[in-house]
Amino acid sequence: MTSAARIDLHAHSTASDGTLSPAELVRAAAEAGLDVVAITDHDTTAGWEAAARALPSGLTLVRGAELSCRWHGVEPALPLHLLAYLFDPAEPELVAELARVRRAREERGERIVRLLQADGINVSWREILAGAAGGSVGRPHIAQALIRAGLVATTSEAFGPDWLGERYRLPKEDIDVFRAVAMVRAAGGVPVFAHPRASRRGRIVPDELVAELAAVGLAGLEADHEDHTPAERAHVRGLAAELGLLVTGSSDFHGTHKTVRLGAHTTGPEAYERIVAAATGVTPIASG
Repeated sequence: MTSAARIDLHAHSTASDGTLSPAELVRAAAEAGLDVVAITDHDTTAGWEAAARALPSGLTLVRGAELSCRWHGVEPALPLHLLAYLFDPAEPELVAELARVRRAREERGERIVRLLQADGINVSWREILAGAAGGSVGRPHIAQALIRAGLVATTSEAFGPDWLGERYRLPKEDIDVFRAVAMVRAAGGVPVFAHPRASRRGRIVPDELVAELAAVGLAGLEADHEDHTPAERAHVRGLAAELGLLVTGSSDFHGTHKTVRLGAHTTGPEAYERIVAAATGVTPIASG
């Protein structure tokens, strides 16, 4: 991998809450000038095969997922996201846990819709499921229904306190973060903490937790991310250096659900090579 390689290790497709299909995602990555892209849909590997089949020439695909996790060291428990790269998608414990989280996500979505309907808001659960097109259902799909109904103008507005951010927000069942790190490692994967200091998203975890996770197998921290301020990025880099963790940068691309573009933030080749070297689950797929 040359020093000029452009590597984006966090992108979503319609297998979860992105707006591009897996095939469209890899084509868009090539058009954006990327050399490597990771498909990291929420709690699912459903997009892997289609992305691999459609891989354009010259692009390398990293297969991964973004796991919905929770830290129970505070009350209420704090949600966080773990990027898992190159793990074995058939590892039984991880497969079962991801299926449980997806079911819980769908049940929560249906409960949120019932709350909206009880307040006279005209949204259809059947329509939301159809919009998800078989992908892992999340709040962005409900946000799209609110936009279609003319109740909000943007996804950001739908996630505001009057809507899905507070008034119609329900907790979801996530994976204990320590168990998630252990399961990813047991499946031959490489776990990286997604946007760990993004205070604009809400509460953030203390550095002490990151150190504890590093001690049990966390491999890296995502520093360059749209939701990190320059000071937060610098803090993440300093913490990673202190703990010997690798540092990634990623777009967290969701298509039209977010304004950020593929390749807006990238990962250095050295960090990418460390991820590949540490993985024993699956390997990156390179297209001629």
